[in-house]
Amino acid sequence: MEQNIEKQNTKRRSTFAVLFYINRTKIRKDGMCQLLCKVSIDAEWAQIGTKVSVNPAIWNPEKGRADGRSENAVTVNRAIDDLTSEIAGHYDRIKNSLGFITAELVKNAVKGIGQKPLTLLALFREHNEEFKKRVGIDRIRETYESYQRSYKHLSAFVREKKGMEDVTLRSLDRVFYDDFEVFLRTDRNLKPKSVHEHLYRLKKLTVRAVSQGTLRRDPYCRLHPELPKRRSRHMKLEDLKTLMTTPVEKPQLQFVRDMFIFSTFTGLAYADLKKLSVNDITQADDGTWWIHIHRQKTDTLSSVRLLDIPLQIIEKYRSQRTGDKVFNIYGRCYFIMLTKELGKVYGFDLTFHQARHNYGTHITLSLGVPIETVSRMMGHTSISTTQIYAQVTDTKVDEDMKRLRATGFGNSIELCEEDFTTKKKRKRKSQTV
Repeated sequence: MEQNIEKQNTKRRSTFAVLFYINRTKIRKDGMCQLLCKVSIDAEWAQIGTKVSVNPAIWNPEKGRADGRSENAVTVNRAIDDLTSEIAGHYDRIKNSLGFITAELVKNAVKGIGQKPLTLLALFREHNEEFKKRVGIDRIRETYESYQRSYKHLSAFVREKKGMEDVTLRSLDRVFYDDFEVFLRTDRNLKPKSVHEHLYRLKKLTVRAVSQGTLRRDPYCRLHPELPKRRSRHMKLEDLKTLMTTPVEKPQLQFVRDMFIFSTFTGLAYADLKKLSVNDITQADDGTWWIHIHRQKTDTLSSVRLLDIPLQIIEKYRSQRTGDKVFNIYGRCYFIMLTKELGKVYGFDLTFHQARHNYGTHITLSLGVPIETVSRMMGHTSISTTQIYAQVTDTKVDEDMKRLRATGFGNSIELCEEDFTTKKKRKRKSQTV
């Protein structure tokens, strides 16, 4: 017998029925049959098997229950009542969370398989837990920590601005997105690049929810976080010279300064500098020393010839090695703090990533190294990325134009000039300014 329940929806009426039955053609050796359940929603149905055994002799197919007061009948009917109540509870919970319901979703909820988070922060935690398991395999810890920061910002926003511990996925709309962006820009005072990063991850969560079937459509599919134009962040050449020639007293700051200079002359990012091994440094047949390392961020091979200054720094810290790493690099947070402190000592803002920009601009491109070569040394996958790092300075432009002028090209070429009053053409010699 079907237990029919009609659920009223503001848009349409859904039919919901639960049917219990046994398959008399599959009687076990002990003479019992398995109790089966069929959930029907809007003409779609899913079968749920149970661990309850039924004596076919006491089964009433019209009622969908067992007759009598035998021990087996009491057990079967109690199981039917409990499962009916559980199914109804899952129906209401899923319908309220997702805004829609299917028989398969109810079945999965009953069986405890394939259950996916129905709220935003729970979905984010699931994502981060899966990501953490892949760290060291095909993901890096720095990216995992970045996702954790995004989670903290989002959870703080939900708690402080929405007054809730979590929000359902179905409640996500444009207002939520816009409010989160304002929160990041004002309450958290984040830079445009960081705002873009956190908004992008919110979008990634809704895409994940759609793929899991917990959202029917992506509410943010047409939204594209504004990506700020990337610019080179190299130091002024005068500031770089000051940093290289002015000593500091604190040993930790001395080390960070030396690492900054090393990165300026090699283009290595913090993550690559931290993992730099003695095995990554080799000597060529002509006696020159080279770094050959796969960048942690892109896994692209970076080949850099070592000049005198980075070789001196390697030698300076050789005695402090405790393993195969060239340098004993501090942890990221402590390293960032020391870099900022170093900048205050010298009187200008300083971030370690500026060293990589210095390499692309001052050490290579400005000294005439072709951009294709710079791209290979920096381990970029695209020349367009190298163009961001290798900024052409005004000094470089001025020097190139002086060389062009020295060739004498254009000094003796006659230009054709048209007299607009007579429509006649006359020639004049170009004049050197």
